[in-house]
Amino acid sequence: MTTTLDDPPTDQTTASQRLQAAMAAARLSFKWFGVRKTLTADQKSQAADSFDAEGKFLSASKKILDTSHPAFKAVTAIKSKATSYWKSCSLPFPESGIRLIKREMIDDFDRQIANYQDELEDCVNHLDLHFLELRDAARERLGDLFDISDYPDTLRGEFGISHEYPSVEPPSYLRDLSPELYEAECRRMQARFDEAVDLAEQVFLDELAKLVEHLTDRLAGNDDGKPKRFRDSIVGSEFFDRFRKLNIGSSDQLDSLVHQAQAAVQGVSADQLRDSEQLRRRVAGSMAAVQAGLDQMLVAKPRRNIQRRGR
Repeated sequence: MTTTLDDPPTDQTTASQRLQAAMAAARLSFKWFGVRKTLTADQKSQAADSFDAEGKFLSASKKILDTSHPAFKAVTAIKSKATSYWKSCSLPFPESGIRLIKREMIDDFDRQIANYQDELEDCVNHLDLHFLELRDAARERLGDLFDISDYPDTLRGEFGISHEYPSVEPPSYLRDLSPELYEAECRRMQARFDEAVDLAEQVFLDELAKLVEHLTDRLAGNDDGKPKRFRDSIVGSEFFDRFRKLNIGSSDQLDSLVHQAQAAVQGVSADQLRDSEQLRRRVAGSMAAVQAGLDQMLVAKPRRNIQRRGR
């Protein structure tokens, strides 16, 4: 039986099995021109002399391009946008550089990454028009540290975005080659998806907690009792849409808390919260109840440090 993330939990189908059936692994990679270069041994020795230190114990580098230039910042912005998009439509996976996206979203993901690649190419072409200017400025700033060999003839081709869908399934040839090894690989991969379920739950818990904390802070008002500024993005958070699309249905308690938080702000606008103290009190009460539920979950499920895995 084929299962998806939208299927209700059953005794036969675990959350990790639904995750494995519905998701594909996606890796986003960047080719990026390095603007920092390590100093040569002679240069480090000269730098060390000024501090009366030994060169072999000194680590030093030089910045060969001004990354604060608007044209360079525009290039960097595309990398940030592509990374944010990748993370927004995917869930973490316990393998560095890999995240899980719904298989039905692959076509959209392909198109969007291709759009970012086109944007990046346009921005790099524009940056290249300023390349000689940036290189000449670096010559003045770096003095004797300037080395023309650090620079390519053009920046075209020095930046790029690529993506792939690596397999997170045991290789099928192992089934005939070594059934025992194949079964061991199946168990290992199942364990990774079990961990992916834990990671996804923790991510959603963290995002919900941040949303509740931020909204509660807005509702509390300033010292003079007046409400702080509200934006519709706070009330109609993208979190609820992301949770609806990527929820793995592994925790009834988490589902209930998200539903409770969403119901509290459903149909409520920033203007209404600004203008109605009674409405602010009602929403604040609901958020307090959600926070209490989150506290219970976080105590029962110790916080993972997601970032240590490089996602």
